[in-house]
This record gives sequence, C-alpha cells and structure tokens, in this order.
Amino acid sequence: MKITREQVLAWRLRRQFVDPRGEASAGEIVGRLCGVQAQVASAAELAVGLRQRTPEADAVTRALADGTLVKTWAMRGTLHLLPAEVAGAYLSLIAAARIWVKPAWKRAFGASPEEIDALGEAVSALLDGAVLTRDELVRRLAEDRRFAAMEEHLRSSWGMLFKPLAWQGIICHGPKQGGKATFARPASLSPRWRDLPDPEEAAPIVISAYLGAYGPATPETFDGWLASHSHRKTTVRRWFADMGDRLIEVDVEGATGYVLTEHADELARCEPSASVRLLGSFDQYVLGPGTKDTWVVPAEHRAKVSRTAGWISPIVVVGGRVAGTWELDKDTLAVSLFPDAERPPMDALEAEAAHVAQASGLSEVKVRVA
Repeated sequence: MKITREQVLAWRLRRQFVDPRGEASAGEIVGRLCGVQAQVASAAELAVGLRQRTPEADAVTRALADGTLVKTWAMRGTLHLLPAEVAGAYLSLIAAARIWVKPAWKRAFGASPEEIDALGEAVSALLDGAVLTRDELVRRLAEDRRFAAMEEHLRSSWGMLFKPLAWQGIICHGPKQGGKATFARPASLSPRWRDLPDPEEAAPIVISAYLGAYGPATPETFDGWLASHSHRKTTVRRWFADMGDRLIEVDVEGATGYVLTEHADELARCEPSASVRLLGSFDQYVLGPGTKDTWVVPAEHRAKVSRTAGWISPIVVVGGRVAGTWELDKDTLAVSLFPDAERPPMDALEAEAAHVAQASGLSEVKVRVA
C-alpha cells in the first residue's frame, strides 16, 4: 500500500488529538500518546490541555492523585506520565535492555548489577507503605554501609541509580511535599497498577500503542523512542515479526514502515491537513517519532527545536510539519517562523494563542510574529 507523507502527518494529528481536539480525559490522552514527558510538570499539563477542546485545569495533577496516571522514569530514561494500568508493559520492555548490567554503567555511576539488585531490595523495603522525600530515602540508604559510597549519585536529581529500579516497577514519583520530590512504590500509589508482564507479552501491547499514534514506523524508530537504541536490533525486529498479520508494511514515498492492519484503510483515506496548531515544549508530537524525523522537523531547523541541554522548544505546526517555534513572555506569545516557512493566517495564530492562554490559565495573550 502506498501513501503520502501528507496523509501520514494528517493521520498522526488526528490520532494524537491535535487536529481535531476532542473531549478526551488526561488519562485517555496520555494513553494515546504512549506517555507524556514530565521532566517539566507544567509542560505535561500543557500537552494535555492543548489537546482538549475545553482544557481542564490541573487535569494531570488530579489524574495522578486518583491513580489513573503514574509518574516515573521511563522512555529514554526521562520522567514520563503513564497510564497506571499499562505502565508495567512499557517498563518491562525498557528493563529488558538491562543497560545497568553493562560495564559502562558501573564506570559512570559506580554500581555493579549486584549492587543495583541489593539497592532495589532495600528501596522496596523502605517504601513499603511509605512515601519518602529524596533526602529521607537517601539518608536511610546511606546508613547501610553497602550503599554509603553511592550517596552522591543517589542524591543527584538525575536519579541514575534509581532509574533501573523504576524500570523494574520498584519505585516511582509520589506527590510533592512542600515543593520537594517524593518517592513511593507504584503499587501503593495506584489501585490500577499491574505488575510487569514478561517482555514477550508486553511487546505487542506497547508496539500497538506506539504505531497507533506515530505510525508508520520501523523497529529501529520504535527502539530509538523507547530506549535510545539500547536493545539488540534482532530482538526488536522479532517483536515486530511476532505480531504477524496484526501489522502491515506500507510505502511512504519510497520509505517503508509498519502500521496496525486495522488502521491501514483509515490512513489510506486520510486527506492532507492545513491546520495550524501551537504545541508546547517537550511535546510528544515530535518526541514520539524523534526530532530527527525530517517529515516532522526539517533537518535544517532541527537545532531550533532540539536545543542544548535536551530542551525541546514549543512548536508551531502547520499541516503536520513544524514551521517554527514560540515562547510566552507574560501576556505576549512570540512566534518565530522558520525563514523558509509560509506565514500562517494571523487569525489562526490568534485562535491558537487563545487556546494556549486558556490551557495555561491566563486571561488572554497577544501574538507577535518575528
């Protein structure tokens, strides 16, 4: 089956609640997007709000409080929101790469695989029925001579020694206490939490979800999104192959990728989009396929989107392609279009700015185009 890039982008916009927006809840949006990056809490709230026709204030905060969502280190080692019911499947696949057993991990973070296992047992015991701040958890761990030498890494906000435990479902982020991060066991925080399934059982769950939002995609693209290419290529290709006729390979202007068979006809019928949308920083629309996907982000402008220190800019999306970036300064939304991008209609930008204001809890914002 042959389709065009414009059809792919229009289909992704629809599947990701970008165009059109709908009435989906925070949990439904996070589920459809295969998680929402939550390194910056306000960016996660905005990602959800901008996909709702009528943004719900604090929708993410409430979904975390009632256990619909969990916040944990997940894809590519970054903090994500995940639906509690399926979070274990995502974590199972990430854990299957077992990057903490590689020599480079010990050289960088000073912990052997055996020490990580011991740390996991200790953390699980300390968090049994408890929610602890980082300082409380680390102080108790450091009292054990087995972990005293790890204290500096354990106190780091990067959480590198806690990430393998998160991927094994031992630890996740809890509700903040006075602005301080806390940690808990996901099974204690959410009644919807399910234990981690075997990776072979988890693979079709996660692949189906990913292709349902970011397809067509290759196994390599999937692994780049999931774990920064940490798995063996043969393993990921086998996961795809084992799905059999649930997947179909399509041709997109000479490039091939997989979609779910159930979505093939819908994709083939999709009409190109001319919509104008403003999406926030660290948005899944670009993180899902990756900022190196030139269908979405023009290669010559990638540095404006994927900036230093891992920052992903708020983006202007026209017809499914990133056409510029934007920033909000008090009551002014400043749009910086790429030099070769066609200027969108001003009324469309103003309508989008109004939606950003609504999702951000502001009364109104003015638009300035650079």
